[in-house]
Amino acid sequence: MSQTLLFHISDIHFGLEDNRALDWLKDEIAAQRPDAIAITGDLTMRARHHEFDAACDWIRGLDVPVTVEIGNHDLPYFNPVERFLTPYKRFRGIEDKVEQELDLPGIAIVPLKTVRRWQPRFNWSKGWITRPALEKCLRAIDTLPKGMRALVACHHPLREVGTTGTALTKNGEEALRELAKREVVGVLSGHVHDAFDIVEQTKAGPVRMIGAGTLSKRTRSTPPGFNELHWDGERLEVIVRNLEALPTPDMQIDDVPEDAMPPREPGEPVAPAGRVPLTDPPVH
Repeated sequence: MSQTLLFHISDIHFGLEDNRALDWLKDEIAAQRPDAIAITGDLTMRARHHEFDAACDWIRGLDVPVTVEIGNHDLPYFNPVERFLTPYKRFRGIEDKVEQELDLPGIAIVPLKTVRRWQPRFNWSKGWITRPALEKCLRAIDTLPKGMRALVACHHPLREVGTTGTALTKNGEEALRELAKREVVGVLSGHVHDAFDIVEQTKAGPVRMIGAGTLSKRTRSTPPGFNELHWDGERLEVIVRNLEALPTPDMQIDDVPEDAMPPREPGEPVAPAGRVPLTDPPVH
C-alpha cells in the first residue's frame, strides 16, 4: 500500500488567527498535496458571522478533501436563541465538510461530536459526548469495509478527569473504552493548543490520543503548528510541523492538562455568563 499523507490542524480561531501561520500552511498544502485534511474544531474565536465568513472562505480554498469538527468556540456566544435552536447554521458555507467521514486507502477519518449546545454544569467549554453522538461514531466504524482502520476526529481530548463537574470530556472514558474494542489507529483532537501524542489505557485496551496545536495567536507553551501524519497501512507516524522548526518531541506536551484554556489575549472579550473566565495555563 502506498503511503497516505494527512494534515491534522486545529484551533484556527478566526478573529485571532495567525495569518503568517495560515499562509505557511497553505504553502505546505500546495507543496505536499496531502490526501486529506482533518480540522478538529474551533474555527472561530466567538462564532461571530464575520469570523465564520473568513473561516469558511479559507477552508473552501483548500484544494484537498477536508473534514471539519465543531469546537466549543464555534457555537454562538451572544445569541442564546440561535445557540439552542440552530447552533450550527453558521457552518452553512462548508456544511458539506462538517462531520463528514473521509474514506482513504486503508484508513477512514470518522467524526465524533464532543460539543453540546448546553451542559448541566457551569463550564460549557469542556467536552460532553452524548449517547447518540457516540453511537453514530461507533456505527460508522463498525460498518467500514473489512481491513479498513479508523482515525476518530473530535475537538476535545477524550480524557475524563476529576469529578463529574470538572471532567475535561464527560463520557470520555466510555468512548475510549468502546474505541479500544475496534480497529482504531488513533483519536485526533485539538482544544489544548499544544500538540501531544499519548496512549490512554482503558479496561478494554490502549487508545492512542493525538492532539494538534493551534494556528492562532492564542498559543500556550509552543509556537503555532499542525500535525503531519504518515500512514503506511500498519504504522501512523506523527510529525509536528511548526513555525519555529522545533523538533516534534519539543512540541508535544507530556499529558493533557485539566485546564486546557489558553490565556486571554489583551482586548479579548471576557467570557459571557455561563462560561468560566479564561485563565492562565499551568506550566508544562
